[in-house]
Amino acid sequence: MEDINKDLPVMIVGLGNPGLAYRRTRHNFGFLAIDKLANELNIPVKRLKFKAMIGEGRFGDNKVVLVKPLTFMNESGRAVAPLLRFFKLPLTNLLVIHDDLDLPLGTLRLRPSGGTSGQRGMASIITQLGTQEFPRMRLGIGRPPGQMDPVDYVLKDFHPSENELKKIVLQTAVEASQTFINEGLTTTMNKFNGEVS
Repeated sequence: MEDINKDLPVMIVGLGNPGLAYRRTRHNFGFLAIDKLANELNIPVKRLKFKAMIGEGRFGDNKVVLVKPLTFMNESGRAVAPLLRFFKLPLTNLLVIHDDLDLPLGTLRLRPSGGTSGQRGMASIITQLGTQEFPRMRLGIGRPPGQMDPVDYVLKDFHPSENELKKIVLQTAVEASQTFINEGLTTTMNKFNGEVS
């Protein structure tokens, strides 16, 4: 498995929907992870470029680009693909963070490639890039209760009883992202895949 090219920036993309109404929803787990990472790395994500808010900075010896697409979830690829081309990055230097219905809350999983897991933002990115061979970090949100429509479920805020576990997941996502930047995907997968503690 190829790993990151240390001579080039690492781009970390968090998926979500722009706007205050969506800010704390399950579908915005990726945005929440980028917000926390931006705060920890002191990289403000405030510049508009190619239908996304981006921030550029450094972590250790490595240049980092943090990205929050403003296209709404289902069109995320229209922001990610142009940015990847602009920065002339290989796919190995891209990490996409997104929510995942198929994993329970409290589970974080990194993969070098794969399908969409039914996540439409990922489907858009795969379509726009023409490949599914790029690293991703899946943050579990669990399945909706009872007969609730998954579309309604992902657009609801986290329940107050979930907040503590959500915070732990976000902190773990930050630590995994930092490891990815410094040491690449293989080390990060070995260290962080599974349930957070």
